[in-house]
Amino acid sequence: MSWADIYLLCFGIGALWALASLLLGGLHLHVPKAGMHVGHGIGGHGSIGHGHGPIGHGTHVHGHGAAMNGVVGLLADLINPNCVAVFLAWFGAAGYLVTRHSRLTVAVVFAIAIVAGNAGAIAIASFLRYLNSKEQPLDPGDYEMVGVLGRVTSTIRKDGVGEVIYVRDGARCPLPARSEEGIDISRDQEVIVTRYEKGIAYVRTWEAMTQ
Repeated sequence: MSWADIYLLCFGIGALWALASLLLGGLHLHVPKAGMHVGHGIGGHGSIGHGHGPIGHGTHVHGHGAAMNGVVGLLADLINPNCVAVFLAWFGAAGYLVTRHSRLTVAVVFAIAIVAGNAGAIAIASFLRYLNSKEQPLDPGDYEMVGVLGRVTSTIRKDGVGEVIYVRDGARCPLPARSEEGIDISRDQEVIVTRYEKGIAYVRTWEAMTQ
């Protein structure tokens, strides 16, 4: 078996392996999940009862340490089947093409193929590391409706259902609502959700809650 055949075999194995991993979900391409604070209100008010701790208590990683952590993390990411598959594909493709279209020595071609394989593996590892860095764990408290501040867009009658708009992660979301106190709540009033049952929010006005 010639060197060209070996490189071509490496390319075939790596390419099929990478394709199979992609089709089977082996790359774990997760959609970034930003923490959604459904309690973000309109006009600057937030939800009641969902406070966050003070920021700034932690270990500060300075330039050199942060760089070292990044390198170590990237090297750890390289040691996985997907990066090995990409390495084989790029290694084999580069080695085969250089072997067929140049008169370089075996050692030089092998070195070029190694560099190409590492470049491919580092590229996919860096891409996956970037995606993983954008992921944030979801807090169940972010989905709690009680305490959400909104604005009435359809008048809430004392015995009827109106509509409230609140802001979630920058988007305006409608919400069917009833008056908790059994009173009329006019349009454009700011209200707070005090109870949430069967898809209906029970609300009180902001003024009533802050008195």
